[in-house]
Amino acid sequence: MTATVLFLGAGALAALPAPTARARLALDTGRRGVDVPWSPVAAAVAVLATVVVAGMWTAVALVLVGATARVRHRRSTAERARRARLTLVEAGLDAVTAELRVGAHPADACDVAADETSTRAGRSTSTAPCSLVVPQAFRAAAARARLGGSAADGFRSAREYPEFDRIAQLWEVADRYGLPLVDLLDTARTDLLGRQRFRQRTEASLAGARATAVVLAALPALGIVLGELMGAHPIAVLTGGGLGGVLLVVGSGLTCAGLMWADRITGQVLQ
Repeated sequence: MTATVLFLGAGALAALPAPTARARLALDTGRRGVDVPWSPVAAAVAVLATVVVAGMWTAVALVLVGATARVRHRRSTAERARRARLTLVEAGLDAVTAELRVGAHPADACDVAADETSTRAGRSTSTAPCSLVVPQAFRAAAARARLGGSAADGFRSAREYPEFDRIAQLWEVADRYGLPLVDLLDTARTDLLGRQRFRQRTEASLAGARATAVVLAALPALGIVLGELMGAHPIAVLTGGGLGGVLLVVGSGLTCAGLMWADRITGQVLQ
């Protein structure tokens, strides 16, 4: 009976409509079907199945490990997206400065940079998370400059990314005080490249510490495997509920907390 109720609850979760406004708009325009958030549904089904098969304590430990893995994966994905975005920004600044040196209008120079960054984003699958941000920022800057405004306002449309805010500030300084725009943008590109190289060197120096944290986190699992090979049956004890289940949850929580704390320490170094 309990298993039936749990799996019916998982089916109810799968039938929920997507909460995003885009999905609701698609339904209003007549498209049939519902976009189901499959990742949360799959996680819920896995947790419910674990509760039925191995008990509540094992499910809690699974949730802790899964949440930690998801957070670390999202951080890794965000870091890859940041690297790809900075590479595109450098390419865009290179294109803008090259066009300005030959006498092109700032609007035309930004259009060329938008086309260049869009082409590079299309050729590389690693730039998918930021394939639209960089070209759109340069196109917004080109539109502002073509309409007689300042391209700095266009770059401020992506102010959530600090590199665009820095470019907007330099562009505004050039417009206000008549300083050479090419030199300022070339300085911004050099500064951006230097920051990226420094971060890469720092990450390389922290690779040993991060690997040590992962190895230490994996040692309890290795101990469990060795215990099974010796015939002590630690898996049966940990998944059998009672004190073993408590130890499983506490051990999983401490391991996940150690990984998160190690990530926090290395992340503060990179800031």
